[in-house]
Amino acid sequence: MIKKWSSFFFTAVGVVVGASLISSAAAVLVRQPPATVMIKLAGEIKIWAIVAAIGGTFTAIEVLESGIFEGEVKTVIKQFLYVLSGFLGAQIGYFFNIVADEEILIYTTVKGVNDSSL
Repeated sequence: MIKKWSSFFFTAVGVVVGASLISSAAAVLVRQPPATVMIKLAGEIKIWAIVAAIGGTFTAIEVLESGIFEGEVKTVIKQFLYVLSGFLGAQIGYFFNIVADEEILIYTTVKGVNDSSL
C-alpha cells in the first residue's frame, strides 16, 4: 500500500517539476523570464498532476462510488489517501519551484543580473 502511495506522490512531483523545467526552457527560447513562467505553470498544472498520479481514468471515481453506495468505508478511505498522496506530491513540486525561484532571485540580487537575462 505504501508503495502505491509513494508512486502517486512521486508521479505528481514529477509532473509539476518536469513541466516547470520544460516551460522554463521554452521561456528562454521566446525571451520571457523563465522563473516567472515556471512558477505560473507550476501553479496551473497542479490539478493535472493529481489526475495523472491517480491514473487519469474514471476507475478511481468508480471505486469511490462503489465504496460509498455499497458501504465499503475501507475502500473510500484508501482512495481518499491515494488522492491525498497525489495532492501532497503536487504541492511539494510547486514548493520546489518556489524555492528555485527564490534562489534565482537571491542570485540575481547578489550578482546584479536582471531576470530577463537568465
